[in-house]
Amino acid sequence: MMNGSLQRILFVDDEADIRTVARLALEAVGGFTVELAVSGEEALRWAGDFKPDLLLLDVMMPGMDGPATLRALRAMWQTAEVPAVFLTARAQANEVAALRALGAIAVITKPFDPMTLADQLRVIWDARDG
Repeated sequence: MMNGSLQRILFVDDEADIRTVARLALEAVGGFTVELAVSGEEALRWAGDFKPDLLLLDVMMPGMDGPATLRALRAMWQTAEVPAVFLTARAQANEVAALRALGAIAVITKPFDPMTLADQLRVIWDARDG
């Protein structure tokens, strides 16, 4: 079942600079524990042991893209119920709707603001049950 507070985030993005900025934004600014994965395949390897509260997934990645990664994580008992948020540079309404239909609780547009990313995720987290 869902626990109360958001603490552990698994962030999956193939771009090193975005991973670096996101880690700073989420750890230094947000106070979260963050595990970074460079690919969907790597996310599948880390997810079971890391036990994330939230999945933060880039949509467009080589190999396994964000939607494919989410489907694979949903098939693992450890992450089957973990809320997911997608990050995408292509945030047209129909694309956002398609991502939400895959089970994402929210979609954040890239480029994101590192100073507000943690707060954005807290708002999304607090609103997920309603």
